Amino acid sequence: MDLADLARTLFALLLTLGLVGLGAVALRRFGPGVIARFSGPGKERRLTVVESLVLDPTRRLVIVSCDGQERLLLLGEGQVVAPADKPKGRG
Repeated sequence: MDLADLARTLFALLLTLGLVGLGAVALRRFGPGVIARFSGPGKERRLTVVESLVLDPTRRLVIVSCDGQERLLLLGEGQVVAPADKPKGRG
């Protein structure tokens, strides 16, 4: 293996790593919005995550909007717990 082969191999490695890094930066910057656009033209999404809050390493609170209604979900430990509706006020 002479110097030209070694240089060509290193250049190919650097080019490949650079393209992978560029793809990772692009996905992080443009994120799920770009991927969702590929799901199909004209499809209106009914379900959206409004906000998410990490409580501890195993549990998370998530506000989910579906058909104009928002629900609070507690996710974690292999289960989903949906709190009951708001209690009705007195009088």
